Amino acid sequence: MSNLTIKPTWIAKRLLDLFGASAAILMLLPLMPLIAIAIKMTSAGPVFYKQLRVGKSTPSKMVLFEIIKFRTMYQDAEAKTGAIWATEDDPRITPVGRFLRKTRLDEIPQLFNVIAGDMSLIGPRPERPGFYNKLETAIPYFADRTYGVLPGITGLAQVNQGYDTCIDDVRRKVAFDHSYALSLNSLSNWFWTDMKIISQTLLVMVDGRGR
Repeated sequence: MSNLTIKPTWIAKRLLDLFGASAAILMLLPLMPLIAIAIKMTSAGPVFYKQLRVGKSTPSKMVLFEIIKFRTMYQDAEAKTGAIWATEDDPRITPVGRFLRKTRLDEIPQLFNVIAGDMSLIGPRPERPGFYNKLETAIPYFADRTYGVLPGITGLAQVNQGYDTCIDDVRRKVAFDHSYALSLNSLSNWFWTDMKIISQTLLVMVDGRGR
């Protein structure tokens, strides 16, 4: 599947990313220092958490980038376990981090990833390289869902299902990701799909249904 030739949609999508991310940064700017203070006062470690993720790829090339989030776990939380999915009542997550995850406020720094062109506001969630190869082997057409598509802060899969806790969660998300990729074939379908996802994301944040 390739969406790289759908120029009007991609131009419009990039413009929405730049405008939307810039506007969101300006609106949330007063909140960022408060989040940073809460993180620093309640657990040792840096305010921000950076991690390598898989970006827009093709069948022959995997692009990696460094995602930025507000830290929600205790420092060196995976030192003993390695890369594992989050679980319900995960002991690695700090009390402040739990709130940030439920409201999705931990994702705010990714707006700078959007400005840089590593991510889009909306798209398939970027996976960790350590999980990617395992998932590509276990789930048919898993890799195809990201071909030519920038990963997103939120997306059709995220608002319908939430964070991944196991491989079955990812398997259910693949259909949503492919469905979103199909919406990019039409400028109007893409626009209304994105507007719906944005409104659903705001509801998730207000309701605290993140995890």
